[in-house]
Amino acid sequence: MKKIRYFQNVKYLEGLKKEELQEAELVSRIFPFRANEYYASLIDWTSPDDPIKRIILPTTEEMEEWGQLDASRESRYTVAPGLQHKYPPTALLIVTDVCGAYCRFCFRKRLFMKHTDEVMRDIEPALEYIASHKEINNVLLTGGDPLTLSTRRLEYVIRTLRQMNHIYTIRIGSKIPAFNPYRLLNDPSLLEMLARYSRGDKRIYLVTHFNHPREITPEAVEAVEMVQKAGVVLANQTPLLRGINDDPVVLGELFNKLTRIGVAPYYVFQCRPTRGNHAFTLPVEFSLEVFEAARRNGSGLAKRARLIMSHETGKIEVLGKVNGQVIFRYYHQAGGAGPGGEEILVFNSNPEALWFDDYSEAQNVIMEKHRLMDRQESA
Repeated sequence: MKKIRYFQNVKYLEGLKKEELQEAELVSRIFPFRANEYYASLIDWTSPDDPIKRIILPTTEEMEEWGQLDASRESRYTVAPGLQHKYPPTALLIVTDVCGAYCRFCFRKRLFMKHTDEVMRDIEPALEYIASHKEINNVLLTGGDPLTLSTRRLEYVIRTLRQMNHIYTIRIGSKIPAFNPYRLLNDPSLLEMLARYSRGDKRIYLVTHFNHPREITPEAVEAVEMVQKAGVVLANQTPLLRGINDDPVVLGELFNKLTRIGVAPYYVFQCRPTRGNHAFTLPVEFSLEVFEAARRNGSGLAKRARLIMSHETGKIEVLGKVNGQVIFRYYHQAGGAGPGGEEILVFNSNPEALWFDDYSEAQNVIMEKHRLMDRQESA
């Protein structure tokens, strides 16, 4: 059994130059740092632009005054501490504010900056809400990272949800298979627990967060295989990130590696306009080019990913670009507002746009969605 040491001081990132260390220490006073020796060992310290280092190393780029801490207005959909209900069939439980390491591009970094009531401290009000709302049929456990919880505490949440007949699917969003696969390799009780509650027509899904193909190490592959043997279905999501996976070859390799180990490429997110994230963002239409080029290099199984913006009004898929126009679709709409999920939007191209709001035509759409949601909330 290999025990992985965690650390919250950047000085333990061996290989940093003095200037990098000073810069990282300064930034980590505002945007906290956390890592572990396993993930740090994946860094190529001879490369100044190493993508793994970029994922966890604080830099002064994060200090740029840009973006919002709650870029998708998750607070609007928080119905109890730690519980969001944005889409009618889905509840989202923020079960912890701890991760295996802190990604520098995290869109929920506000959770790590101070004590917040967005994280579930007492689970009972959230569970009571889910139990009383029969339209909810799937629950996403997120955070932070649910797999940083003890197996006993995680089992309590899953067991309670399994006792609700209207909950069919439980999803666990986790970067632990990338950050620290030994959490899975060293704890047979965790795998036994997952196997106990993932069965028949009520499966558990583990949504992994592999951002770069180099994170798919032999240890990570072994952890993935053990989870699969426990009857858990796996899928992967990642944001598109400048300097990490914004190369079609790199992103295509990620899709293909995931497919080979039986993890379905799922959502590829446009990086949210979160405070501190400007250096990771890409123009929407450039993201589309990278995404489509990456998919061309894979099999049909590797083409299952969708390019998505997780906007305050819903999940918006970026479908394509033709004749100077960009085509979007509401994949999910917040609160079920407006027409069905197949609503198509066609906007004039804006190569500088980093987010949905940056398209001039989007403003009327957003205002209309807000009116519909406000009407529903007041009804």
